[in-house]
Amino acid sequence: MAIVKPFKGIRPPQDLVEQVASRPYDVLNSQEARDEAAGNEKSLYHIIKPEIDFPVGTDEHDPRVYDKAAENFRMFQEKGWLVQDEKENYYIYAQTMNGKTQYGLVVGAYVPDYMNGTIKKHELTRRDKEEDRMKHVRVNNANIEPVFFAYPDDPVLDELIARYTVQKPVCDFIAPGDGFGHTFWIVDKDEDIRIITEEFAKMPALYIADGHHRSAAAALVGAEKAKQNPRHRGDEEYNYFMAVCFPANQLTIIDYNRVVKDLNGLTPDEFLAAVAKNFTVEEKGADIYKPSALHNFSLYLEGKWYSLTAKPGTYDDNDPIGVLDVTISSNLILDEVLGIKDLRSDKRIDFVGGIRGLGELKKRVDSGEMKVALALYPVSMKQLMDIADTGNIMPPKTTWFEPKLRSGLVIHKLA
Repeated sequence: MAIVKPFKGIRPPQDLVEQVASRPYDVLNSQEARDEAAGNEKSLYHIIKPEIDFPVGTDEHDPRVYDKAAENFRMFQEKGWLVQDEKENYYIYAQTMNGKTQYGLVVGAYVPDYMNGTIKKHELTRRDKEEDRMKHVRVNNANIEPVFFAYPDDPVLDELIARYTVQKPVCDFIAPGDGFGHTFWIVDKDEDIRIITEEFAKMPALYIADGHHRSAAAALVGAEKAKQNPRHRGDEEYNYFMAVCFPANQLTIIDYNRVVKDLNGLTPDEFLAAVAKNFTVEEKGADIYKPSALHNFSLYLEGKWYSLTAKPGTYDDNDPIGVLDVTISSNLILDEVLGIKDLRSDKRIDFVGGIRGLGELKKRVDSGEMKVALALYPVSMKQLMDIADTGNIMPPKTTWFEPKLRSGLVIHKLA
């Protein structure tokens, strides 16, 4: 069973939401954050990317930078730019992209559920990235940004969310830059709070969709605080961390594509011949070709698009990892033909989120920066959940979720 609880959220007043809210810390670099926050002292970037308050080039991992995050967090509260709710609530957060809206519940997720595997992951984390976020949680004594979970479909929660979302929201705005809609409601009725808690308690698992490093950092700090407290009871606020939980049937994973700098010493004809050993190769011409189904890939090389279809026998439908298109392409093209063994460390390869479109792949190859591009059919939520349920880990750079959660709509304090 999944344990969740409501919490006293810290939120910007309604008239300041758009000034405070920001993109997540890990989708932009320091200079981009500096540019987006220019002239806006209320931007959350001053807390989640506080290096922008130092001279250009300051290391974002400098201890002074973490201290500045905490100083700014205190200052935002003192100035009334962030205000804590008086009672414990759940919250509903809706995101709208391309006319489609997904509705998530903002909850306090239970640290022991992360530790015991009730909160399931599908990616490996890097210790250096975990430690960076752990320092940020420790110094602020808060989860400034939420993590992104999926939960098994639940008609009772669907009905509850529908009741709230016909009411006037506390904030509703279109974010600059991406043009996505962000809408927020407060679930403050005791009976509805009870229903949410009880419905989650019936779920065998929750699934991390996006934010593996934030999840690990938040849970590890919570466990650390439990260990350090001689009077630990188990109901303290640090036993929970902030998550936005969406029903799995509302979520869409988009493609996560690859571009490679060279053909590993092969000519284009030799490369295509080598690929044809395991794939049926069809030339599609100059117009962009998008993969049409699982095990169908799109290749762009020297101004032409190709359809690649994995031949029967080159993958195992009964292997939850082996059947993934990211595994098939990694093993049979990137490794076998191009000699790329480690997707995490090889400098010859880069990754392009599908939100940028296949035109971005063409652009990077046509510019001469890259030699070849490979587009993949996106993973399904069922595949992700099956892999997490079997305790397996997806290969690197498999899933891309969009839209990203907006940070700053609500914050969770650990005490």
